[in-house]
Amino acid sequence: MKAKTTIMALALACLPGLTMAAGDLTRKPTGLPELVLGTEESGYGMSQTEYQLETGKSYSLEIQASGLKEYALKAPEFFASIYLRKVEVGAAEVKAVSLTELEFEDAGEVEIYFVPIKPGKFEFYAEGLEHKGMKGLFVVR
Repeated sequence: MKAKTTIMALALACLPGLTMAAGDLTRKPTGLPELVLGTEESGYGMSQTEYQLETGKSYSLEIQASGLKEYALKAPEFFASIYLRKVEVGAAEVKAVSLTELEFEDAGEVEIYFVPIKPGKFEFYAEGLEHKGMKGLFVVR
């Protein structure tokens, strides 16, 4: 049995690009640049239109709405491809399995904590305002 375990360990160690995670992947998140919705006087525009992420790495993303418009932030394929640890809104923490959208009726702020688990390019957008430039991309390697 010991020989089998040793052979398996050596085989895994020889696979290029294979990394073994140690510890809790959701702790010590990397803070991403804040996403501000409504950066222009008109209430349109986003402070970020692209985020570069890695699978298996923990992140936190603060999203802030200017309050100039109502914003329904959606990223359906991205939300389906992450491990969601929590969402913080004010003094509350929301522990949920997934997100559908983040809706802001007025000025407000939310912070999401997550780990991407699937590589790809995933769109995010303010529903109904995409034609005004309120869209972006999560690129997960």
